[in-house]
Amino acid sequence: MTRLRIGLEWFLNPDHVPFLLAQDRGWFADEGLEIELVEPEEHLDAVEAIERGELDVAVTEPLHLVEDRAEGRPCVGFARFLHTNGGVMAKAEIARPRDMAGRRIQYPGAPGPGGPAIVATMVEADGGPTGTEDGYGRVNNSFYHTDALAEDKADVATLVFHNFEIVEAEHRGLDVRMFALKDWGVPDFCQLILIAHPDALAERRAAFEALVRVLRRGVDAVKQAPEAARAVYFAHTETDAGDALTRAIYDATVPCFTHDFSMSADYYRQLEAWMHERGLIDETPGADAYWTNELAL
Repeated sequence: MTRLRIGLEWFLNPDHVPFLLAQDRGWFADEGLEIELVEPEEHLDAVEAIERGELDVAVTEPLHLVEDRAEGRPCVGFARFLHTNGGVMAKAEIARPRDMAGRRIQYPGAPGPGGPAIVATMVEADGGPTGTEDGYGRVNNSFYHTDALAEDKADVATLVFHNFEIVEAEHRGLDVRMFALKDWGVPDFCQLILIAHPDALAERRAAFEALVRVLRRGVDAVKQAPEAARAVYFAHTETDAGDALTRAIYDATVPCFTHDFSMSADYYRQLEAWMHERGLIDETPGADAYWTNELAL
């Protein structure tokens, strides 16, 4: 058996159902893999853990992959498995993106530049003022985006996923709206990908190929038999099957799993260009440095 420790990007949730289903059905073992899913203490510590040898694989988002590689850190992405609609969640009084200028932004990296970079891009795309990054309130309510708006700690929250925070806000009766990244000038990085150390990917290629095969099988099963997969998820997480919010999030997540595990160099060029323009990265290493479709196609 080959053991792989996979670091999740967040707490165990419906985004990870294909992995749980594969564990439950013994599909990893069939491929000679022993998989451990690790819930990280911090959202963005995956590459450090890979460098230290504490993780073999990590789930992350394209934005973080580019950030890490632009800093010269050794990581490469090799499979995408989820693509949701995401962006900024705003109080209903904010009718359109340009109304967000100068507002309080909730984002886990506050007071860093990420939140204002996203919101300012949207404001400008909607014909609002330029150069507004320094004028925003910067609120760090961890990943509790919905709480930040409900408790009036912030006026807008980023980055939110439609299948999670928007569903949660609607369930709680909050009057909010969402402005999607892809509609307002920001490259759509609301996707979950797998990354590893480049040396490990080369040296243990057969294991990573097997991981991708099983992940494909898991995505297929979730799509084709959602009720059976749901039962596995609720049982594994020991969640109340009657919990309406969890069921709603699960149902909203299933359509987000993708059969196309590849990503294009053009996509990453656009993402890099935007990140560089907004001062989020100093270097643009190019997708060839940190993404491969060899296992995804």
